[in-house]
Amino acid sequence: MRSASQPPPANSRADDSAIPLLAAMDLLGQRWMLRVIWELEPGPLGFLELRRRMGNCSSSMLSVRLQRLVESGVVEKKPDKSYELTVAGGELGYALQPVWRWSERWAGSLDGAGGYDET
Repeated sequence: MRSASQPPPANSRADDSAIPLLAAMDLLGQRWMLRVIWELEPGPLGFLELRRRMGNCSSSMLSVRLQRLVESGVVEKKPDKSYELTVAGGELGYALQPVWRWSERWAGSLDGAGGYDET
């Protein structure tokens, strides 16, 4: 896990700005990241169960996303090989609840604008 004093990854929009929100959006904006957090929010899951719940996400892509979330301190890989949100991940899930409510309210208008696509 990267410490708070280390610079963000070079491909991050935040590398020149020191704006933590941009670094968080870079992480969360990667395909499947929010879905992983969504699926882990109720509690820990093993890789196979998480993969089953992820729909069209390949095993290799899920592995990459989980590794990145573990490195970021959002997800923890437990000794029994299950994955669970850390305290930071739980706080992130809590922080995203208003966005989820907003998306449910406005889902109809989002569908016409490209909306959510699992492919």
